[in-house]
Formats: sequence, C-alpha cells, structure tokens
Amino acid sequence: MSEIGNQLASLPPEKRDYALKHFPTHIAKAGRGKQLHRWLTDFDFIEAKVSALGPQPLIDDYDLAFNSDILNSENWVKNKGDNLRIIQSALRLSAHILEQDKTQLAGRLWGHLMPFDVPEIKVMLEQAEARQIAPWLRPLTPTLTPPGGALLRTFGGHNDWVNAVAITPDGKQAVSASSDRTLIIWDLQSGTLLKTLAGHTQHVNAVAITPSGKKAVSGASDNTLKIWNLQSGTLLKTLREHIASVGSVAITPDGQQAVSASEDGTLKVWNLQSGTLLKTLRGHRASVRGVAITPDGRQVVSASEDGTLKVWNLHLGIPPKTLRGHNAPLWSVAITPDGRQVVSASEDDTLKIWDLKSGTVLKTLRGHTAPVQAVAITSNGEQAVSASWDQSLIIWDLQSGKPLATLSGHTDLAWAVAITPDGKQAVSASPDNTLKVWDLHSRHQLTTPVGHTSSVRTVVITPNGQQAVSASQDETIKIWNLDTGEELKTLSEDIGMVQSMAITPDGQQAIVASLLEEHLKILQLDSGETRKTFRGHTNIIEAVAITIDGKIAVSASWDKTLKLWDWDSGKELKTLSGHTKIVNAVAITPDGRKAVSASDDKTIKIWDLNFGKELKTIKVLTHSVSAVAITPSGQQIVSASTDKTLKIWDLDSGKELKTLSGHTNFVNAVAITPDGRKAVSASTDKTVRVWDLTSGEEIACFTEDGALTCCAVAPDAVTIVAGEESGRVHFLRLEGM
Repeated sequence: MSEIGNQLASLPPEKRDYALKHFPTHIAKAGRGKQLHRWLTDFDFIEAKVSALGPQPLIDDYDLAFNSDILNSENWVKNKGDNLRIIQSALRLSAHILEQDKTQLAGRLWGHLMPFDVPEIKVMLEQAEARQIAPWLRPLTPTLTPPGGALLRTFGGHNDWVNAVAITPDGKQAVSASSDRTLIIWDLQSGTLLKTLAGHTQHVNAVAITPSGKKAVSGASDNTLKIWNLQSGTLLKTLREHIASVGSVAITPDGQQAVSASEDGTLKVWNLQSGTLLKTLRGHRASVRGVAITPDGRQVVSASEDGTLKVWNLHLGIPPKTLRGHNAPLWSVAITPDGRQVVSASEDDTLKIWDLKSGTVLKTLRGHTAPVQAVAITSNGEQAVSASWDQSLIIWDLQSGKPLATLSGHTDLAWAVAITPDGKQAVSASPDNTLKVWDLHSRHQLTTPVGHTSSVRTVVITPNGQQAVSASQDETIKIWNLDTGEELKTLSEDIGMVQSMAITPDGQQAIVASLLEEHLKILQLDSGETRKTFRGHTNIIEAVAITIDGKIAVSASWDKTLKLWDWDSGKELKTLSGHTKIVNAVAITPDGRKAVSASDDKTIKIWDLNFGKELKTIKVLTHSVSAVAITPSGQQIVSASTDKTLKIWDLDSGKELKTLSGHTNFVNAVAITPDGRKAVSASTDKTVRVWDLTSGEEIACFTEDGALTCCAVAPDAVTIVAGEESGRVHFLRLEGM
C-alpha cells in the first residue's frame, strides 16, 4: 500500500470519509500543486474515493488542478496537468461502468491508460495491479477507447437501442428515447440518470423538447405521441391519431404546436396545450422519417423513404413543394438557424445542403461509407454533425461542404445526434444501447486498435497455447500472438464472411463455415490456401467442431441437422436429425464418442457419434440455446442462452445442476478452462464474465465497449480472448487467482 493509502487506512471511518470528500479541495485552496498531483495519481486514493463516493466526485477533483491558482503556483510542475487530464478522461470514459461495478476500476484504468508511456501513469497502473486482492481481469492490449480524444463520456442506462436524443435549451440536460419503451433524463455534466419516463408500450423512436425546457414530446411504435413534464417526470397527455409508428417529432419555436412524422406516410400538426389534432399533411408516397420546422414557425420540411423532401406551409393551405436529388430513402432533415438552408441525410450515404427558397441543391456532402441516419446543425449555423450506419459521426463545415473531423467510438450504428446550444458538444445515440458525449472543438481523435472491421464471430486458441485465431464477417482470419496481442498474420483470400471455425489438433489447419455458404472449407493456416471443401448441408452452417484425434468434424446448420465428416476424405459419414429449428452450436466430448448440440428449438441434444443416434434430449423450455461447452472430464455441459443465463448440466442424466446468473443480455458464447474449474462467458451486455463451476459464483467481470460475440480460454487457464461485434479482439488475463 502507498503512503497515501496507509494514511487513509490509519484514520477512523468518519475522518477517512471527510478526507476523501474534502482533502483535495483543501490542498488546492492552499495552492499545494505537487501534493494534489500526488493524491490524484495515487491508486489507493483513487480506489478509496470511487469505492466510497462513486466516480463523479473523483472526476471533479481533477478540475481542482486546472484552476489558475494551481497552474500558476510555484510548486506546481507545469507539465503535470496533461497527465491529470488523461487520467480524468479515462475515469470519465469509465464512469458509466464504475457506477454499476466499482470492482472494475483497475481493469478499466489498464484498458484506457496502457498506451501512455508516462512515469506517473505507469506507476499508478503497477500500483493498481499490486493492490488487487480479489480476482480481476486485466487487459493485455489497449482496445478500449483511448482518453484524450473527442469522446468525453458514455451514458449507459438503457437496455435496448437508443433511437433519439434531445437537449434542453439551457444545455444542462439531455432526454433519450429507447426501444426499451422508456425515455431517460440525464444530467449532461455528470452523466447522472435523473429520471426515467415510462408509459409507451413499444419502441420510443423520437423526442423533442419545448423551447421553455419544461416539456418533452415523444413518438413511438405504439402509434402515439406523449407529452411529459420534465421537472416531475409525469405524463401529461397521450396523442392518438396516427395509424402507424411515429418516427420523428418537432416543436414550433413558440412551443404551441408539434408536428409528427409517421410510417403511415403523413405528418400531423398538434396543439400541445389541448392535445388536439389541428391538421394532417398528406403527400408523401412512403413513410415519413424526419421533420424540421423553420425558425419563424411558418414552414415544415419533411424527409421520406420515397426519396424526397417536402416543404409545407403551416398557415396557408397550399400544396407542398417537393425537393428531389437523393437517389435513396431519406432519414433525417435539419434547418439552419437563419431558415435559409436545409440539410438532409440519406440512405445513399450522403448529405445534401439545399436552398430552401429555390429548392436547389447547393452541395453534396460525401464522407460516410454507409447510410446517414441523422443530422443536426450548430446554433451558429456554421457546422453540421451527421450520424451514420458506419458507426461514426462526421463534423462538417457547411460553407465549404468539407468534413472537419470523424468521431469514432460507438460499437454499432450511430443512430441520432443532438448539439448543445453553445455548439461545444454533441450527444449521439446508438443501437449499442448508449449515448456518447463528444467535444466538437477537439480535432484530436485517437485511434483504437480494431483488429477486424466487422463482427468477430469466433476466436480459437491453437493447441500449443501460443496463438489466437479470430475469424470475422469482414472476410478475414487473423492470427495473433497470445502473449502480446500482436497481430501476426491476416488471411483474406477467398475466406468469406466467417461464421464459425475450428482448428485441427496439430494447429496447422482450420475448418471454416461462412455465413453465405452451405459448405465447409479446410484452410492451411500458414498460407490461407483452401485444401478441400465439405459439401452436403442445404442451409447456412452455424457451428463446427473437430474430434481430439482430428479424424472427424461435426457441423451444425440452419437446415436443422448436424453432419459428421471424415477429415481425410471429406466424405459425409452421417446426418444427425432431430432438432426442429436452427442448430446453433456443437461440442464434442474429450473421448470423441459423443457430441452435444444446441438449438433454437430450446433443446440440447446428446448424440452417439459412433452410431449416429440421439441419446438424450434436454428441454431447456424457456429460450434458445446459443452455445455449449463440455468440461474436460466429459461429465458436464455448460450452456449459454438468450435468457441471459448459463446452465450446468449433468451429461449422463441430463439433470440441471446450476444456473449462473449475472448477465443482463443474451449470452453468446462459453468456454471452459482446461482444469474444468472455471467457465468464461461473453455477452451482448458487453461483458466477459468468469465463473466458478463448483460454486456457481461469478469470479470476475470486465466490460468492453461493445457487444461481445465469442470467447476462448488459453491452456494456461488465465488468458482469455474475446471478440466484439465491432470487430475488436480483446486479450485479458485473470489476475489474483
């Protein structure tokens, strides 16, 4: 323990609490910069404060070091401020995780700060590693979003897609709308969840805030709009006239009316005070996805899947003007503060700037590599921020039409964006269940090692324990040094969008199943050359396994069957039929005599491989089984399910022995350590969890930035590799065992 740690530990509880709360402020007021720096780089203090008070009070402590009295103090080391900003940024990036699980502090600091070759930071990380007395997962490679870039903070309170976000006129709060049927009010400065608004019965797709900041209007897939009091969080009115999902809503500058856009192809104008429908605007030939109102409140601009924008006059009953120029559906529209220009976002991967009066295209903004879902404009009208299916946001200069910066950090589509009134920050929303806050003035976006450019579907450890092999839907296979996480080789020729893979016992070859193919390929790992092809399935192959002697492969398919293959000849030996839905996973017992399969039909089946017959069916009953693994003894099965749990089964009797609970979303993968004592699981909830199979207790947890799809454990039983939906490959080590 450090000197500061010993000082804190020696204090009685009430004095210790006082020191944690107030001592940094006292040091700062006294102008003792060096002492403040020592405290803010001491892991014992950091851990104690997070444990006692949570991350935000600690984050606020770092601001004390940036005031003029400290910066100008004679005993302040001038170059230390940047180091403190980096640590503060790492804590801010991890705050949404630490609010829920303070035990991840050391792992998160390692994951964020590892790239920084700064003595104080390195000492702090070493301190963190030495201080941990309970098992924890330490990242071996820096695959978390690095601090010091444009990403400031992540909000993680929703448990489904975040579809929309709006910011109050004072810039202090944000309101998000989600597929989890709720809206959440957030404190933008601290990231605190202030209120949850519940009342919609289906996905909430849109939200807008009145100019007074007192009310919000939401639109949902339940075909309704709801008016909320933001101060009390109460529901004021429900508006029912649309006959299909409401996808967008805008409020007039006087706060008296709202205009909603719907999949029913119409826009509706509402009186917000009475909740009555004033008029319906018809003219689009498909769903209306976006709506914006001019600053004078006289015109409405709508964006539709029919590929057009329409300009409506709210006060005159004249036909709308139609703007054509995109060659794909439109998703969003925004209007400049002067009311002269319109910016549209389209599925054709572009944005367009229009002159509102003439209806002509002034500029086309190109930079995204996928459909552009949303756009917002700064209050000075000089910049726009777009959100795209390519998982990025782009800041645009509207005068030149050129991109100024690309903001990367979401691990799924960037779905919506709003900008604070001062134009300094943007808040984006995503199907990765998060909102992210960005510094729009920062042009310094650090690169996070990605690995693959699309979802990692499987990771496998070579039998010698020296390498990891990952396979992705980006049509590549990558080979990694397991100790360092260094990428050694990429195989890309004729790979296909890999769905599953297994490696032969000699580590020389891989059998690969690709998403759009109904056959298996045998690849030479040193060259990537296809050696042979196994054909016989009539639908996509979801999983594959190889017997320990390397003589037989077993594949599982969407065609509801498993097939046994002779490795040398490539000949189909047997077809195992019995599942009534897609077969998601297969594992083989260590003696090579049995296979265990898992299916969407909510069953696990045990098969005799010699005779090709079904031995037993385990009815899981509630949910699909996504993955299975078998203990080295061959006596137990561990299954992973979409019901958010893992279960341990006795293989011979089919009896359920334990349920492992802790994940908050689908469990996608499970692996068992070679000693059979622990299991590792990977989940859509973005966590890797380690379990004690004897007690059924969770040993350690680590939260990554995105949904996890697969995992593997090395022969040393402590090195874990996990693949992410975003393409990142994570290397972790279980410490403290």
